[in-house]
Amino acid sequence: MKALCLFLICVTGTLFAAQSLAAQAPQTDPNITPTRVVGEVKAIDSAAKQLTVKTDAGSEVTVILADTTTYSRLPPGETTLAKATDITLADIAQGDRVLASGKTSEDHKSIPARRLVVMTKADIAKKQDQERLEWRQRGILGVISALKPDSKEVTISTRSGLGTQPVIIPISDKVDVRRYAPDSIKFSDAKPSEFGELKVGDQVRALGTKSADGTHFTPERFVSGSFRTVAGTVTAIDAATGEVKINELEKKQPLTIVLKSDSVLRRVPAEFGAMMGRGPGGGGPGGPPGGGQGAPANRPAGGGPAGGGQGPGGPGMRGGGNINDMLERLPTISTADLKVGDTIIVSSTKGADPTRLTAITLVTGADTLLAMLAPRPAPGAQTPNPAAGLGSGVTFGIGLP
Repeated sequence: MKALCLFLICVTGTLFAAQSLAAQAPQTDPNITPTRVVGEVKAIDSAAKQLTVKTDAGSEVTVILADTTTYSRLPPGETTLAKATDITLADIAQGDRVLASGKTSEDHKSIPARRLVVMTKADIAKKQDQERLEWRQRGILGVISALKPDSKEVTISTRSGLGTQPVIIPISDKVDVRRYAPDSIKFSDAKPSEFGELKVGDQVRALGTKSADGTHFTPERFVSGSFRTVAGTVTAIDAATGEVKINELEKKQPLTIVLKSDSVLRRVPAEFGAMMGRGPGGGGPGGPPGGGQGAPANRPAGGGPAGGGQGPGGPGMRGGGNINDMLERLPTISTADLKVGDTIIVSSTKGADPTRLTAITLVTGADTLLAMLAPRPAPGAQTPNPAAGLGSGVTFGIGLP
């Protein structure tokens, strides 16, 4: 679950950091140590007094409860039990996050719990909504275009309805700097990092304060990653394995897209192209999304799905907002909604195998988006590759908490 790493605490009379306990674990799942298990409740058997807990790494553990087991509810984000409240087994539901403390079995398949600390699914969702709202209101995202190691300044290129704009971000010692690991998916999986790991072309999302003229941004939190964004046509779908085969548009090579439970799948609605004035019969590619050349003459200023709060985009582009806000408001879908022949855009961290991408975000029905992002060809010049605009400052990789 996103932004919940602070939940990994161990209660054994005193509180220990989960990271230090994970280092003692005799196996590879960091959510299982000799004295605790952390995961999501998948099944509850009240009669047998057992819970089935699935860790973020996919391990399933049976939590054995007793009459002496104590239960506490803790608000998300808390690192001590100061605000914990007593609950009962009946208050626990599927989807809740739990930390079971006790003595884990040698095969790591069960743990008799002395204590269960619970973060409810509803509390987690509320906390995530609050965090996402803050990142939308006080956040910025873009692609690194320049680095100044001496002054630790990062220049990013951001794209909005007004075009592409450079923004300078200084990285002081007070900034919480994190970075996506290779093949990772979740925002919360970003690890502590430093300026020296940044590269031109990296995607960035930062939380902080923007200057009045919009040219500088003072960050409190700074998350980066080396991402790969590709567009392609779906050639095969294996729902059982969660793998999608595509023919990549830019280099005309086959790729395998791996879909995980945390991958986000979205669809561009069919009416999107007409509302944006793009795609077949629209104004043609090249102009800024949400306005400019190619937009229908009768559309209200700031209107369309990404400007006036109507249609699939919702608010987010009015007054030159970010196209990524529009993408994050597209309706979500499942693997079953994908079809052979669909045009998709996929973002992934750069992994060990360049022919396999673990999807962070997959957007299908993407023909219109590609047309919006494509550079306008010079008179008489050849039409650019359909995926030519993917490197134009649009960040498909880094999501919200």
